[in-house]
Amino acid sequence: MAETRPVRRLAAILVGDVVGYSRLMEADEAQALAALRDLRAQTLEPLIESHSGRLVKTMGDGVLVEFASAVNAVACALAIQARMAEASGPLTEEKRILLRIGISLGDVVEDGSDIYGDGVNIATRLEALSPPGGVCIAANVHEAVGGKINLAAEDLGECHLKNIARPVRAYVLRDGARIRPQAQPLLLPDKPSIAVLAFENLSGEPEQDYFADGIVEEIITALSRIKWLFVIARNSSFAYKGRMVDVKQVGRELGVRYVLEGSVRKSGSRMRINGQLIDASTGIQIWADRFEGALADIFDLQDQVTMRVVGAISPKLEEAEIERAKGKPTDSLDAYQCHMRGMAAFYQLTEEGSREALIQFYRAIDIDPNFASAFGMAARAYAQRKAFGWPQTRADEGDEVERLARRAAMLGKDDAVTLTMAGIALAYTIGDLDSGDSLINRALTLNPNLASAWFFSGWVKVWLGDSATAIDHLSRAMRLSPQDPNMYNMHAATAGAHFVAGRYDQAMSSATMAVENQPNYALANSLLAASAAHCGHASIARRALDRLLQLEPDLHISWLTDMFPLRRAEDIASLAEGLRKAGLQSD
Repeated sequence: MAETRPVRRLAAILVGDVVGYSRLMEADEAQALAALRDLRAQTLEPLIESHSGRLVKTMGDGVLVEFASAVNAVACALAIQARMAEASGPLTEEKRILLRIGISLGDVVEDGSDIYGDGVNIATRLEALSPPGGVCIAANVHEAVGGKINLAAEDLGECHLKNIARPVRAYVLRDGARIRPQAQPLLLPDKPSIAVLAFENLSGEPEQDYFADGIVEEIITALSRIKWLFVIARNSSFAYKGRMVDVKQVGRELGVRYVLEGSVRKSGSRMRINGQLIDASTGIQIWADRFEGALADIFDLQDQVTMRVVGAISPKLEEAEIERAKGKPTDSLDAYQCHMRGMAAFYQLTEEGSREALIQFYRAIDIDPNFASAFGMAARAYAQRKAFGWPQTRADEGDEVERLARRAAMLGKDDAVTLTMAGIALAYTIGDLDSGDSLINRALTLNPNLASAWFFSGWVKVWLGDSATAIDHLSRAMRLSPQDPNMYNMHAATAGAHFVAGRYDQAMSSATMAVENQPNYALANSLLAASAAHCGHASIARRALDRLLQLEPDLHISWLTDMFPLRRAEDIASLAEGLRKAGLQSD
């Protein structure tokens, strides 16, 4: 009879232990036991679950936890210590419950429900090195989370740990360690680069935020049409909205030379725009100016700001490029304000916001039946509803999406944003991949700075089975929008590109990043479950499938053809087989 080989895998291991538990037991055994039960039920177990960890076992006053990701392990540890510090409040040292936590990344062997190996042994020894309320991590963990966690760490050097043959370099995380979405420095592009931050609303009415945001979006769109500029996408520049920012830091994080910031004041029928352009490499202001006029002159004021920015960056302007940057989206101010309200509601990413967005876009269309962007965004709003699994708002929704998208493409044949919105609606909602691909390709020709076009093109190329082009386009989207709140979706699309190419290990890596940032994203969990199953990582696949089934309780294989409009039969078959391997029941 053949000998059964142990199941080995690489894992991030967290070991936690209560400081001075014997002392607490001696002081009040009943109170100590109750406090330990509360700690596990109210803090440890919820945070472990929310960070996709597996509680392997409890050990008296300690815990052993396994993670598939070092980032999740460290993030969980920091969250635990932050929660405990907050809960302790003003308690004295004698009455506080404190944890020491150690984390290692290493090989483990599964034995039933338990695990053992170097990863567990090193984490246990590192826990003993941790200060009370602290986290001690191995050097390979420190390296694995670099660029994803802002590490305020003390280097302990090479540590000789009990019963560990080789020295282990260790770090203690200090106050200030926190998750950050982007830490790698970005090289400046080979052409002038700019980010336009959200303008401050000085109208004294918070509900007028949509108006200030709309003005900035138009400025970003106008600048992005100028092909010799590199313009950061709205989603990344708006990530700083409402925050006091260091312009130099913004420049480093977004990888741009210039930053435009300002304010908008709307009072009755008058408005004022203040703007200042700053060289982010030095922090020196290049120019500052004020633009005033009637509300009806809003488009002219936006053009003035755009031209001043371009003139300051490059005195030798190409008149043809400048003229292409101009253009009114509509002649109706009322239609334009409805459109801006719709955009504000759309970006809420909620079912209620999506419904309100559709109401506003339809109002804009009623006022101006030739408003291309309103048609495009209405079609995009329907696609958003499908992606989030929100119920249909009308019986003929498919026919309505196609009507809106094709009308948008006809009216906005020279508008890259409108063509992109129409293209993704046709490709994703209707399944017309060829028309969607063609519209988005034209959008990229018109505006190579449009991050959303590169991103949606990436998804369409995945569905068409063109992995190489998909990855190239997704990489461009990430560079144009490095702080994008939808980065999880870009990682999910990248996972899809690797998956259709048969690179299941790389698909699993990208899908893991997507799920870490958005655990409730069904498409990412399905890709993670399928790719992990194909790679033989049964436990990772099962956990991803469990999350997917929580999101889609009635999930069947037929769901794939609706949520993944894959053209090639072999791609659908591979995804379905991966989910079956993960444990999904066949239809």
